[in-house]
Amino acid sequence: MTQPATRRTVLATGAGAIALGCVGCGAENGGEATSTPSTPSSASASSPAAQEAATGGKALAKTSDIPEGGGKVFKQEKVVVTQPKKGDFKAFSAICTHQGCTVNAVADGTIDCPCHGSRFRIDDGSVAHGPATRPLPKRSIEVDGKSIHLA
Repeated sequence: MTQPATRRTVLATGAGAIALGCVGCGAENGGEATSTPSTPSSASASSPAAQEAATGGKALAKTSDIPEGGGKVFKQEKVVVTQPKKGDFKAFSAICTHQGCTVNAVADGTIDCPCHGSRFRIDDGSVAHGPATRPLPKRSIEVDGKSIHLA
């Protein structure tokens, strides 16, 4: 015959499960403790990951890849980069504010959504044509020389 669990047994067992489930919770890299030194060696400093970290984010494109008066959609990164005027680069979310479709084109001064026809202005992401009623959220980018990076 088994004894019913007491409140003390249940609480002690639950606390142990929480402690086991939280092994490595204090690590800075999402829960996995590592022994990697925080300062990169000169060999690893030239790696793409080190360059990306040094410039603030993922390299998206060369400035020459973004046409003046147009832009380019980066589907994987869910961002669209535009160049309304020469040397003036802007970035917005590539997710349409109407129903969450990914925009697919930049043409004639607008960022276009294929799902329901919403269009957004390349200079500020504001709605040029509905059904969307809210602008595309701005995204942060850094232009470093001839490279554009997510910030």
